[in-house]
Amino acid sequence: MALASQRIRNFSIIAHIDHGKSTLADRLIEYTGALSKREMEEQVLDSMDLERERGITIKLQAVQLSYQAKDGEVYELNLIDTPGHVDFSYEVSRSLAACEGALLVVDAVQGIEAQTLANVYLALANNLEIIPVINKIDLPSAEPERVKQEIEDVIGLDASEAILASAKTGIGIEEILERIVETVPPPQGEDQAPLKALIFDSKFDAYKGAISYVRIVEGRVAKGTKMKMMASGKIFEVTEVGVFAPAMRIVGELKAGQVGFIAASIKNVKDTQVGDTITDEENCADKPLPGYRKAIPMVFCGLYPVDVSDYNRLRDSLEKLHLNDASLAFEPETSVALGFGYRCGFLGLLHMEIVQERLEREYDLNLITTAPSVIYKVNTLKGEVISIDNPS
Repeated sequence: MALASQRIRNFSIIAHIDHGKSTLADRLIEYTGALSKREMEEQVLDSMDLERERGITIKLQAVQLSYQAKDGEVYELNLIDTPGHVDFSYEVSRSLAACEGALLVVDAVQGIEAQTLANVYLALANNLEIIPVINKIDLPSAEPERVKQEIEDVIGLDASEAILASAKTGIGIEEILERIVETVPPPQGEDQAPLKALIFDSKFDAYKGAISYVRIVEGRVAKGTKMKMMASGKIFEVTEVGVFAPAMRIVGELKAGQVGFIAASIKNVKDTQVGDTITDEENCADKPLPGYRKAIPMVFCGLYPVDVSDYNRLRDSLEKLHLNDASLAFEPETSVALGFGYRCGFLGLLHMEIVQERLEREYDLNLITTAPSVIYKVNTLKGEVISIDNPS
């Protein structure tokens, strides 16, 4: 194995809503010097307008940090900040599949809450090294000892080594970075093996086409590589590879263990699917990576354009948004009153609200939404189970 990958650490930050994930990410970015004081702003990774207005994280966000540890070595840390709301738990599960470790942030006042547990179970399912961090110890009502006991009783993690931190004031940041270097295992993967890259997120760029956010599991990829999507068999030539610093920065190549992005002038959004494996056409991998379980929608509603002529634009917009939000499901439907539209499935009401707002803002659509509904399972007298998601 190449020595370089021994100095890579991939980790994500998981926690309940408002326990201080994005603020902790800010401090880590600031401490490692990824951004200058002038470029720093609060919740720097929450780049969407909606995130800043609501004060919540909606999208996972990756950033590469360079950290000189006390042992004198310079480590490449790939941090993935995740949302806390249950509606965006699919984002969390995708982030964790690209990591070897997780910082579990717990509020020193609130203690363990619902999403803390849910995210821990996701991290354990991915066999991640979990580092407990008790945040907000600067608050007068903080009870770190009680929270340590809670972590041990409820989750069963050894909290004697839990780091006491305050993301707001910067207490414990160096200790967190040192602990990541010491306990998170380096990525396993061979530089010279056939390319295998897991797509954990993607977005559509009007100039560059569909951009895939990837974790390189094995092999290497550079500009000019003929890459093959293992699900569809489509082949594209790589035009750019790069890392997030936090803005996109083009680099010469990405190697095993690294997290970054690949652009290949992919015009059709359906050609890049989250969870797919990218390989090299000339030196093809024998089997794809496991990928992700599909998200199961919980809440359904109809989306119809106010102007009927916007129907095709709505379809294109939903496809582009699905590229960036893989948990969104949609299918065409018609209504006598509203005409042609789409029946969309979401993970919750907040998710529904965010999707509607993103369609209106980012794609300049004027929409009518029907009342949200859930699926009913009906047990018939014949012993069959029928799922009903539409009253008609």
